[in-house]
Amino acid sequence: MIKTDILIIGAGPTGLFTVFEAGLLKLKCHLIDALPQAGGQCSEIYPKKPIYDIPGFPEVLAGELVDNLMEQIKPFQPGFTLGERAETIEKLADGSFIVTTNKGSKHKAPIVAIAGGLGSFEPRKPLLENLAKFEDKGIAYIIKDPEVYRDKKVIIAGGGDSALDWSVFLADVASEVTLVHRRNEFRGALGSVEKVQHLKNEGKINLITPAEIIGLQGKNKLEAVIIKKTGIEEEIILEVDNFIPLFGLSPKLGPIGDWGLEIEKNAIKVDNTLDYQTNIPGIYAIGDVNTYPGKLKLILCGFHEATLMCQSAYQRIFPDKKYVMKYTTVGGVTGFDGSKKEAPKTVVKAID
Repeated sequence: MIKTDILIIGAGPTGLFTVFEAGLLKLKCHLIDALPQAGGQCSEIYPKKPIYDIPGFPEVLAGELVDNLMEQIKPFQPGFTLGERAETIEKLADGSFIVTTNKGSKHKAPIVAIAGGLGSFEPRKPLLENLAKFEDKGIAYIIKDPEVYRDKKVIIAGGGDSALDWSVFLADVASEVTLVHRRNEFRGALGSVEKVQHLKNEGKINLITPAEIIGLQGKNKLEAVIIKKTGIEEEIILEVDNFIPLFGLSPKLGPIGDWGLEIEKNAIKVDNTLDYQTNIPGIYAIGDVNTYPGKLKLILCGFHEATLMCQSAYQRIFPDKKYVMKYTTVGGVTGFDGSKKEAPKTVVKAID
């Protein structure tokens, strides 16, 4: 059995940053994730996708963000159980928990932090008759390596951030990018919408709205898509190499949904007035997996939630101790192996 101070369910960016904040408090962490590598969706779904709202990084690839987080937490020597799903939880008489995975691994900790992002997920697929025929033969629902689309004719369908951002990114990779959306208005960030419009005006993106993909053509692989514009009888047949429907993911909490936690719209309700604790004392939920009034599903917000959660966890583990917060700019960072990143010394010189 693995024993730790904080057991983190989910090794995405929020879970990884929790290790750092806990490490500053001298709390040991162990992470469980159903994926075979750390990083969550940033590693599994879009490692090459640029992210623009991480403080201090005007632009950073999702995979690079994960690499940086892994480097940041290295001094605190976290443990990982990867490729296994957290299945059941048992609360012991002393208030601690035992979490067992689908492969029988057992983990004991006084604190459980659920940082499972959207949970398990499946892509939302368009209702097209011969869709399955062309899956992995020109149709993909996730972009892992943009180089696959180098010098190819690509059509993207969708109106959210993923569809907009990938259209912008692939404009410099593919020979031709077409974005199709059933409405003239988009659900994504205003900045992304403006970039798409700018690239359209430059002739780097074909924008077809309001319209829908109604058919697929090809023999052994996808060769063309049939597009129907709203209010126009004539259909458009567009030759393509790749079709990428980006209609979002259908999230599922999986076994965690049966742990007795208060659930609202497939997310875990938490108390955001203090520490993001669930209705079960000692179990917290941070990042995209939680919900509360005013919740924003941003990595940035997950980092903030992890910071406050760790402070609360410390008080639960050491109720008789008072922690005095020290800024890393003053105390530096000391790893569990004794390594230390010193804070620079400030020299004040008197002026006569």
